Amino acid sequence: MSQVVLVVDDDPVQRRLIENMVQRFGYEAITAEGGDAATRLLCGPDGARIDCVILDLVMPDLDGMGVLARMRSAGRNIPVIVQTAHGGIDNVVSAMRAGAVDFVVKPAGAERLQVSLRNALAADALAGELQRLKRSRDNTLTFSNIVTRSATMKPVLRAAEKAANSSIPALIEGESGVGKELIARAIHGSGERNAKPFVAVNCGALPENLVESILFGHEKGSFTGATEKHSGKFSEADGGTLFLDEVGELPLAAQVKLLRALQQGEIEPVGAKKSVKVDVRIVSATNRDLIADVKAGRFREDLFYRLHVFPIAVPALRTRPEDIPELARHFLARFAAEEGKRVTGIDAEAVALLASYPWPGNVRQLENAIFRAVVLADGETLGINEFPQVVRAPKDDGAMIGVPIVRDDAPVAPRAIELTTGATSLPLTDAQDHVRTLDAIERDVIRFAISHYRGQMSEVARRLQIGRSTLYRKLETLGLEAENVEHADVN
Repeated sequence: MSQVVLVVDDDPVQRRLIENMVQRFGYEAITAEGGDAATRLLCGPDGARIDCVILDLVMPDLDGMGVLARMRSAGRNIPVIVQTAHGGIDNVVSAMRAGAVDFVVKPAGAERLQVSLRNALAADALAGELQRLKRSRDNTLTFSNIVTRSATMKPVLRAAEKAANSSIPALIEGESGVGKELIARAIHGSGERNAKPFVAVNCGALPENLVESILFGHEKGSFTGATEKHSGKFSEADGGTLFLDEVGELPLAAQVKLLRALQQGEIEPVGAKKSVKVDVRIVSATNRDLIADVKAGRFREDLFYRLHVFPIAVPALRTRPEDIPELARHFLARFAAEEGKRVTGIDAEAVALLASYPWPGNVRQLENAIFRAVVLADGETLGINEFPQVVRAPKDDGAMIGVPIVRDDAPVAPRAIELTTGATSLPLTDAQDHVRTLDAIERDVIRFAISHYRGQMSEVARRLQIGRSTLYRKLETLGLEAENVEHADVN
C-alpha cells in the first residue's frame, strides 16, 4: 500500500544507497540499472504502480534526458526527481524544462531527498485532485481520473467503460458513500454524449408533492405557486445523461411516469396538453436492495427491469483497503491547499490505522476524516493523533479498534502507549517509557482472561487457544499460581 518509487542509476553503489533511503522513508523502492530498463518498467504493465522516479542524468545507454523524452511521448506524467553531480546545472535546467519537478546533488543527503520526495508526491496528488474536480465540474471526467489501486475495482471499471460506449441504461449499486456518482460521471465523460449536459438528481431529497414537477417540468399556473414555466430535469438533460441517484426513494406515482418516459422517450409536464420528446441517457444508482423492494411492493417490477439492464456493483471501501492510502493522499493534498496548511504527508502509523479501519461511511467518511485531520494538524505530517475518532471508534462487536494509541492523560509517562479493547487498557510501555517485556504483557493477558471468564479455566484455555496443562504451567512460570482465582473450574 506504500507509494512506489523507481530508482534509476547505472552505479550499483549509488543505486543501492538511494534504494535504502527510499525504503527507510516508508516507500516501496524498485530499481533500474539504466535508462532502457527504466522505460521498459514505466511503459510496461506494472508502470501504473510507479508514483515517482529518481533519475540519474548521466548513464551510458539511455541518459536521463532520453528517459524524460520517452516518458513524455508515452504520456507518463509522474513526478521525476533528477540526480546530478556538481557542475551539472545546465543539464538540470534542461531536465526541469523537459518535465522534471526537482533535483538533488550527488551524493544525495537523506533529509534533502526525503523533502524532495514528499513535496513531489504531494504536488502530484494535488494536481491529480484538481484535475479530477475540474473534469467533474466540466462533465469530462473519465475513468483515468478515478483514484484506485484495488484489484476488486478493475472489473467494476471495465464494466463501466463498456457501459460508456453504449446508451444502455445502467444501474450503479453500492453502499452510501462508495462513489456511485463518480462512476456515473465517468460513464458520461467517456461516452459520446460528453459534450452534452450531465444532470444529477437526488431522488431521496425531492419533496413528494413536487417530484413530477422537478423531473418532468410544469406549465405556468398548473398548480398553486407555479408562477413560471419550468422545464424539468429531463428537458435539462436532453441529449445528455440524467443521473437518478437513490432511485429507490421515488414514490410509486412518480415511478409510473418515469417508466413511461423510459419506454416512450417522451415526458408529460404537469399541466401540459401534449407530451414532449426527449433524448436522455439514464444512469441510476441505489444503496437499497431493489429486488426486496419489488417483492415488498415499494418499487415497480417493470421499472426495475427497465433500470436494471446493466447493473454495476461498486464494492465498499472496507473490501478494497489498497485504495485507502491513495485516496487519503489525494484528499490531503486538496484540503491542505484549500485550508492553506503546510501539511504534505501522512506518517506510516497513521496510514496503517486508516487502512485497518472498516469505514462504514466509505469514501465520503474517509474524505471527512482527512478534512478534520488537516484542520487539527500542527505539523507537516498527519499522525494518529489527528484521527481520534478513528482510534476510538467501536467495531461491530463493540470492542475498540486494536491499535496502539497515544494517551494524552497517561499518568506514568508522557507518551504511554496502550492497546485498548472495550473498557480495558493494556499498557505496552512502563513508567520509563520503555516497551514492557512479553512475560509482563502475557501475565496481564492471562490475569484479564481469568477474570473475564470468572475463573473457568477450561474456557480461558480455549479462548487463549492453549491446552489446560499449558495454561497451568504458564500460571506457575509467571508467578500467578498464588493469586486468588474465584469460581475456579475444578472439572
